[in-house]
Amino acid sequence: MKAMVQDRYGPPDRLELRDVAIPEVGDSDVLVRVRAASVNPLDWHLTEGLPYLVRMSDGLRQPKRTIPGVDVAGTVESVGAEVHDLAVGDEVFGNAPGSFAEYALGKPSRLARKPRGLSFEEAAAIPVAGVTALQGLRDKGAVTAGQHVLVNGAGGGIGTFAVQIARSMGATVTGVCSARNVDLVRSLGAADVIDYATSDFTTAGVRYDCIIDTVCNHSITSQRGALTKQGALVMLGAAPGNWIGPMLPMLKVALMRRFVSQRISSMFATIRRDDLVALAALVDDGKLTPVVDRTYSIGDAADALRYLETGHARGKTVLTI
Repeated sequence: MKAMVQDRYGPPDRLELRDVAIPEVGDSDVLVRVRAASVNPLDWHLTEGLPYLVRMSDGLRQPKRTIPGVDVAGTVESVGAEVHDLAVGDEVFGNAPGSFAEYALGKPSRLARKPRGLSFEEAAAIPVAGVTALQGLRDKGAVTAGQHVLVNGAGGGIGTFAVQIARSMGATVTGVCSARNVDLVRSLGAADVIDYATSDFTTAGVRYDCIIDTVCNHSITSQRGALTKQGALVMLGAAPGNWIGPMLPMLKVALMRRFVSQRISSMFATIRRDDLVALAALVDDGKLTPVVDRTYSIGDAADALRYLETGHARGKTVLTI
């Protein structure tokens, strides 16, 4: 099969399109014929080996995982003997490490049937970003109908999902984004949109029940000032240039949350079938539409990673395979 392979950490140019063996299917595995794979910040972090903390788990000198990608949409090619809830020919989306390839192995607990109304490219855009937004709002933010939610980074991959999911929960949503994304964010259901270049939501005097922060470009202290007394701040990103990545805001959160009444948290999403099914239901109900900014062929994965790294992507960037 064709796959994008990296033997060494470094810039995306080190990725090469090669012929490699199709993964062997274990008893609990699902082999997916990949039709599309979304590009996430995780992918360029692992490709470049930055922040350096990622090398503690993914190889100090060279990457253990030589084929990037985790988000996937495609068709089930074969299943292991212990897999009974998916069958050959099913169209699925979810998590399958090594998805920048023609075939990838996934677990049935991290795959779900693709919504029929979506293309493979749209479905591939959902898993990491959509589940992160859902778990941040529901599990950490505990958002309920009638609350006021602010999404910082509303035009990005997680942000475009967070705006729509919060709206589906019955919340009033304010989005913070660049001027070029104002109309997009408003079209996704935001009642108010703030251009971060001309206004600072932390000093505007408005209080929110929940702030979903996907970019971490404001201090925790300043964002607390924009929360209600019992409000929730959920941090889903890391400040640019931070050599330990999301661990720094996580450490700050751990130190501060013991001393304040507001709920402050950070998180990594865990991809679960139940959450994928919940997102698919929102799609079927017309409450959630993935935003795909650009698509690239698998051979242009390096270009896709470079584009994502600019920080200017609207919604998701996707590879077609």
